[in-house]
Amino acid sequence: MNNLNIKEPKINTKRILEKYDAESRTRNFTGIKKNIIRYLLVVFAIYSILLNFYFTFDPKVSRASFVAGLVFFAYVLYPFKNKKKHKDLNNIIPIYDLILAILSSACYFYFVFNYQEIIKLGIKLNTIEIIIGIIGILTTLEACRRVTGIPIVIVSSIFIIYGLLENSIKLNVYNLFYTNDGIIGTPIRACQSYIVLFVIFGAFLDKSGISEFFIHLANSITGNSVGGPAKVAVISSSLCGMVSGSSVGNTVTTGAVTIPLMKKNGYKPEFAAAVEAAASTGGQIMPPIMGAAAFLMIEYTNKSYSFIALRAILPALLYFAGIFISVHLEAKKLNLQGLPKEKLPIFKNVIKKSWFLLIPLILLVVLISIGQTMTLSALIAILSVIIVSMFDREHRMNIDKILDALEMGAKNTISVGIACAVAGIIACIITTTGAGLLLIQSIIRISNGHLVIAMLLTMITCIILGMGVPTTANYVIMATTCAPILSNMGMNEFAAHMFVFYFGIVADITPPVALAAYAGSALAGSKPMSTAFNATQLAIAAFIVPFIFGLNPALLFIDTTIFEVIFIIISSLIGIFGVASGIRGYSIRETDPLQRMMLIIGGLMLIYPGFFTDITGIILIAGSILIDKFQLNNK
Repeated sequence: MNNLNIKEPKINTKRILEKYDAESRTRNFTGIKKNIIRYLLVVFAIYSILLNFYFTFDPKVSRASFVAGLVFFAYVLYPFKNKKKHKDLNNIIPIYDLILAILSSACYFYFVFNYQEIIKLGIKLNTIEIIIGIIGILTTLEACRRVTGIPIVIVSSIFIIYGLLENSIKLNVYNLFYTNDGIIGTPIRACQSYIVLFVIFGAFLDKSGISEFFIHLANSITGNSVGGPAKVAVISSSLCGMVSGSSVGNTVTTGAVTIPLMKKNGYKPEFAAAVEAAASTGGQIMPPIMGAAAFLMIEYTNKSYSFIALRAILPALLYFAGIFISVHLEAKKLNLQGLPKEKLPIFKNVIKKSWFLLIPLILLVVLISIGQTMTLSALIAILSVIIVSMFDREHRMNIDKILDALEMGAKNTISVGIACAVAGIIACIITTTGAGLLLIQSIIRISNGHLVIAMLLTMITCIILGMGVPTTANYVIMATTCAPILSNMGMNEFAAHMFVFYFGIVADITPPVALAAYAGSALAGSKPMSTAFNATQLAIAAFIVPFIFGLNPALLFIDTTIFEVIFIIISSLIGIFGVASGIRGYSIRETDPLQRMMLIIGGLMLIYPGFFTDITGIILIAGSILIDKFQLNNK
């Protein structure tokens, strides 16, 4: 089909993933142990599917049994420490981990088999129930530390201590372990009902070869344009990231292909790594899948998935438009050309060969749009992946590949599920102790009732939490605390949830703990902090767009007309162009410091809705460009 080699170069992507992505630090079993774990994961994936379609358990039983599986595999797959001092460490499960795996899951199964009696007891728990609850909470926290890292455990521990200061141990154990407000609360309900199915769907898509198709497609569209490889990275990473849902994972897998091409094209290593990290991170806000947090948004906003996915389209497009504009301006500034046309795939050939890989995604969107349940839509989409794969010899899904996809889906669910379980702990403490009300009062007092100041404080809080807390947990915390603050101060409720969702995600590229950027820097051989700052600059739209729809929800298709939407898109694009040009120091030529200031201020003025601010912003940006044109004409 083409002469472009998109196979990964000899880069130890696994080592980089393990360094920057806690979810990838699993034991690598061999022989019979590998097969046993593989089939146990497959069984767990099938059980998770059947929980939504066949078994009619009480919701508490379904969720508790689901978490029992999560914690069991967390101890089996994830070692106590990541340091591998012994060659055979990856192929053994220490006895203490086996004990913890059985003990932690046994706590949840005790609840499963005795839930009716425990419900009757209420807060009058017996000593045995209190002990089991405490062990269950502590082992869940340790499982979370192994799977997602220590930051979220520190945050949740602080909340637990606060809960103990406000309520008795018995009441806290009851709330956290035995009610629908704690570990088996809203986040786990979303994970068990929706997220697990879409994670499995993503695993099947990955096995179908869709990532390779996206890279070929991006190359055929933009590979030959100015600075082509970077534009390819933006398009392919946004599409692949939508499927994978992991900022770091997508940065490493697609970056192994795109970063060397960008460097070869003339981009600096820091910039090449930053492009990949920024685009991969944005994959989590790309409809229709949008990562796990979108499913949690269903629970907290009472909106349908189709409602959320539709309203996320324009913000996502503006996010990637911002990166695309920055990449184009940098290429023009450095006078970088595209890849040779003869080495690129031809668009019509790419579509002709692999168009059918898009059918499952299209089918998913159509089914949800016509009112089918998300669970049934996801299951049909999974089955459709198997069917369409039959048209591709290389990626045809036989029994072995289907088992691989189920295994991968179950494994990928562990990190999301454990994070949801611990997020439930935090949400429970917030709601049962009144901590959320205290936070609301504090932010309102500090902001003095000004919405923009409250938005800035919320943005900072989201980014700080997101530096070590997974997106799912970050969103749960912010949805129960800061989103109500913003909505109480006049922001549209759904816009408030989208606002905190966005800023929880961009923490992956925001210094000082920008894990996606650091993973990209490891691939590019660049300075990590410099890469992180470059990624933040490239993703400047992610810091602008939430303020736009927060102040004017027309961008989310809320309370608006088509003409208002068109106007806000145009003004937003001009604003993003202005800020990107100012940061990069280039519009139609290299700009001086005064013009850069004009461009940035003009772009920021277009964020705030209003006739005066819009006109001022447009005048400043247009004025800078006219100065450039005048100077170019007089050379």
